[in-house]
Amino acid sequence: MFPAPEPAAPLLAADGVTLEFKGVRALHGVSFSVRSGELFSIIGPNGAGKTSLLNCVSGRYQPTKGSIDFDGQRISGRGPASRAQLGIARTFQNLALFAHMSVIDNIKVGRHHLMKRSFLAGGLYWLTGARDEEHEHHAAVEEVIDFLEIQHIRHRQAGTLPYGLRKRVELARAVAARPRLLLLDEPMAGMNLEEKEDMARYIHDLSREWAMTIVMIEHDMAVVMDLSDRIMVLNFGEKIAEGSPEVVSAHPQVREAYLGAEA
Repeated sequence: MFPAPEPAAPLLAADGVTLEFKGVRALHGVSFSVRSGELFSIIGPNGAGKTSLLNCVSGRYQPTKGSIDFDGQRISGRGPASRAQLGIARTFQNLALFAHMSVIDNIKVGRHHLMKRSFLAGGLYWLTGARDEEHEHHAAVEEVIDFLEIQHIRHRQAGTLPYGLRKRVELARAVAARPRLLLLDEPMAGMNLEEKEDMARYIHDLSREWAMTIVMIEHDMAVVMDLSDRIMVLNFGEKIAEGSPEVVSAHPQVREAYLGAEA
């Protein structure tokens, strides 16, 4: 009888992450892991520490205690730019687009860290391969534009777009980076029903067809239960549950903390 294969190491692993701001504890000893190709959702009431945890993963915050590993490398202490180089991209709860720039230029910003040619090499455009690199980046951006169905607004100024389209452009910028880990902070917040349905479809396809590993914060429980492989629940900065949608939705602490005691 052959031995069972060893389980693959997680792509992302957080161990005992604690975050404090001037004595106020936003996170307390949070541990979790995310496997490659998984769609992992983080839920919890307002103020539970969800965005703070995502900020620790992206490098915007550094944990007071604990560690975070990505693909076997310790990334605690590294800044956002270093983590982007490793393949971590994110969207924000509050839109972070360049309002004065066109949609296509906003999306190109997402690929900036992937450019190998220097500005000096750009001066030797025809001799150094810079032209080929430009074509490669342009093709990647156009693929994302087609996927997210925003061809009709590619040259519009981002700041002039309706809210739902701006959320889609921000997703496009993150996806254009071809991340190995995509962090989504409330991608459907403020959207109407039709916009939510479209965004849910895009996230599903990124997970299943593009095989992206996704960590998502989202308040729409129907979307979370439908899309997620696993869910972690935070409350007052602590993890109170983790597991499949079925297991988490039946957990008594989750029903009390997130859905209300009478649920």
